[in-house]
Amino acid sequence: MMARAAFLVIAGIAVAAALALVLRRNTVHGALFLVVNLGCVAALYLMLGAIFLAAAQIIVYAGAIMVLFVFAIMVLIPGKEETGPDPRRTWRLLAAPLGGALLLELILLVVGRTAAPAPTGAAPSDNVAAIGRLLFTDYLLPFELTSVLLLAAMVGVLLLARSREGSAEPQGAGPEASVRGSAKPQGSEPEASLR
Repeated sequence: MMARAAFLVIAGIAVAAALALVLRRNTVHGALFLVVNLGCVAALYLMLGAIFLAAAQIIVYAGAIMVLFVFAIMVLIPGKEETGPDPRRTWRLLAAPLGGALLLELILLVVGRTAAPAPTGAAPSDNVAAIGRLLFTDYLLPFELTSVLLLAAMVGVLLLARSREGSAEPQGAGPEASVRGSAKPQGSEPEASLR
């Protein structure tokens, strides 16, 4: 009964985060909702007993790939500075007590989990070795295609950032132009002294 309730809560959060990801106009908020969604998927993997997949989900997707996404968003879409009063001040004030309540719930769950007797079922097989064997035998081509796709995405982001950086600054602007503009031409001093 408890596992079903936990699944329903995690699945509800995952669906809500996915909807918020699609419906939000702010790309940074969308990326953060994607992190929440990937965390929920990792929690579902943990519920299924796939510890390696949950760890890989957190480390690779919610960690490294999301850092890359946020970097690309920050480079390609410069945000405007926030000015004026904070429109979400009341929600931000509610965040600390809510976070404390969630921390208390987490502590109670961990304490209750350690007090519960260990399950008497058969021990799960070593799923890390099984996944490694599958990745490098049956699923080697999709695994390598995914790595090439991620590499192409990184190169594309860098090229987009470089082309945007080059077109955002007008010709001749920058620190070099101000130094060049303030320097006197070499031939102007002798001509002025001749007159």
